[in-house]
Amino acid sequence: MLSLNADEDWACEARRYYFNICGKYGMQVQKLLKAASTLDIQIICPLHGPILKENLGYYIGLYDTWSKYGVETEGVLIAYASIHGGTKVVAEKVAEMFREKNIGKVAITDLCRDDMAEAIEDAFRMNRLVLAAASYDASVFPPMYDFIHHLEMKAYQKRKVGIIENGSWAPTAAKTMKKLLEGCKDIEIVEPTVTIWSRMKESDIPQLQALVDAMV
Repeated sequence: MLSLNADEDWACEARRYYFNICGKYGMQVQKLLKAASTLDIQIICPLHGPILKENLGYYIGLYDTWSKYGVETEGVLIAYASIHGGTKVVAEKVAEMFREKNIGKVAITDLCRDDMAEAIEDAFRMNRLVLAAASYDASVFPPMYDFIHHLEMKAYQKRKVGIIENGSWAPTAAKTMKKLLEGCKDIEIVEPTVTIWSRMKESDIPQLQALVDAMV
């Protein structure tokens, strides 16, 4: 059995599990929570995870937020898929710009190397998402394609999304990402969409700042 020392430890594991396994079933979870609200719950014995005996309102409250696709944490996740490192530099610069705005939690994930399940978890946790990816075979670099596909499968919704594409001669990432996001409900794609030509230059900074400002 998983050994946890604090509510936040539990929340991290439960959030990751919930959105990656049950994320698309928010309506069904809401129906169950409504039925459970009529009961005097003293203990929760889940199929997976630790037995819960205290602070049950906290745990049930999180499931209520998750199943409503509500915002748990104010902030932004910057998810990037970089081929040669140029997009990574852009993502790190954007993260720095968000931190200067003091908007809450700023998380960044490398979709080529980090755990996909944790990236999905953070995308649902926060109210803003920035997608930064290289163009690839007239589409988008596959790790980003896979990430957005996972989000769509799990009913990602009610979020602001910013898009940054990278390309050396014919950028196609932004068009592909927007098309993939059409399967997600209540998504606001924030303008401007930013195009980086291979490597970030000083002349790109105003557009990146404009995107950050618009998302804030």
